[in-house]
Formats: sequence, structure tokens, C-alpha cells
Amino acid sequence: MQLPKYRRVIIKISGEALAGSRNGGIDRDTLEKVCASVKKCHELGVQIGIVVGGGNFWRGRSSERMERTRADHIGMMATVMNSLAMADALEQLGLEVRVQTALEMRAIAEPYIRNRAVRHFEKDRIVVFGCGTGNPFFSTDTAASLRAAEVGAEVILKATNTDGVYDCDPKINPNAKKYDVVSMSEVLAKELNFMDATAAAMCKENKIPVVVFNISDTENIYKAIIGEIVGTEVTCD
Repeated sequence: MQLPKYRRVIIKISGEALAGSRNGGIDRDTLEKVCASVKKCHELGVQIGIVVGGGNFWRGRSSERMERTRADHIGMMATVMNSLAMADALEQLGLEVRVQTALEMRAIAEPYIRNRAVRHFEKDRIVVFGCGTGNPFFSTDTAASLRAAEVGAEVILKATNTDGVYDCDPKINPNAKKYDVVSMSEVLAKELNFMDATAAAMCKENKIPVVVFNISDTENIYKAIIGEIVGTEVTCD
């Protein structure tokens, strides 16, 4: 059996990735494949926290006619829908899962409490974190960085629709250069924008590396856990 490179991780999954080939919502086949890969990682003894975006349902920053705080609150609700769907899919695979939300909604999830989250990890439960940080103007990338720092995660695995970090937007420039390894300092200095600057700065300060990879191959989650080279590794200098 393969040995994991990391003992405790935060997996950041973009909401758009869960839509699969659909324009929005949740593609069940994609969700189940992602969760099957998470289960393989869990079976290695890895403690797993998951932060899910909400872009497959709502993107607050594109709602220019809506007050930003309210738009962001709607986005937080979108992350809860994804969190509950992911918890359900993981439970159907026989895993113990807890959903914790930064905004209290006790009828459907636990409130986020750091010590309780750590205790769940110690009991081999997967924790899915919803509602981002619970504050407007902060992205779910920042939520992933914050939770990673709070629970002592060794790495953030950022599963997206792109296959790594580039020196410019590959959708605009076909000659864009992909990095295999890049430092967080270079990311911030060159504004590479694989995650927002607040999240990147928090990772740098707390020495949390990030591995960025394409989730279209859901096995990339498992490969990253065991230390195979996938996507881009963003180091903490």
C-alpha cells in the first residue's frame, strides 16, 4: 500500500468543478468520482477537511446590481448546498462525515468549532466546512487557508478546472508558461492569482504549501496525497 505524504490535509474543491460538463448545479457522477478518490485517501489514514466553493450555484462578485454583502451571503448558502451533497455522497461510501458551517444553522449542520473539528479528525471523520469564513468580502480560498492554519493541516490541495499555476491566463495567451514549482513570494509579487492575495498571504505566513491541480481527473487528489507530481506545487519559500 502506498504511504501518504501528508497526515492532515485541507482539500479545496471549486464549486464549478462539481458541475462537471453541466453549466451549473451538481453533476452526480462527478461528485461521486471526487468522493471515491477522497475515500481512497482516507483509507491511507489521512485526516481530511474539505472546503467547497459555491460557484456552480452562485457567484456573488458577478452580481453587480446586488449589494455585495448580501450577494456574498447568498454565496455562502451555495457552499452549504455543496457541502451537504458532498457529505451525503461520502456517507454513501461508508465514511463518517460532519458538516460544520461558519454561520450557525443547527438544524442541518454543526457550528464551526476548531477543537471539535480536530476531535473529528482524531476519530477518523471527514469534516466538510461550509459558509466560507462566515464573513463577506472573503473567498472560499481564504476560508481554506484559515481552516488549514487553525487545524494544523500540512497542505492545501486545491482542486480546480485548471491544471496548475501559469505566468498569465492560458485561456487568453496560448504561450502561457505553467510552473511545476513556484514560491508563494513569487505568486504574490507577480500577482499570479491562482488564489486571492489574502489566502496566499495567509498560507505564506503560516507556512502552508498548496498543490494546484485539475479535478477533471479525480485521481489527482489521491496522487497529490501520496506525493506524485500533479499540477503545480506552491511552496512557502
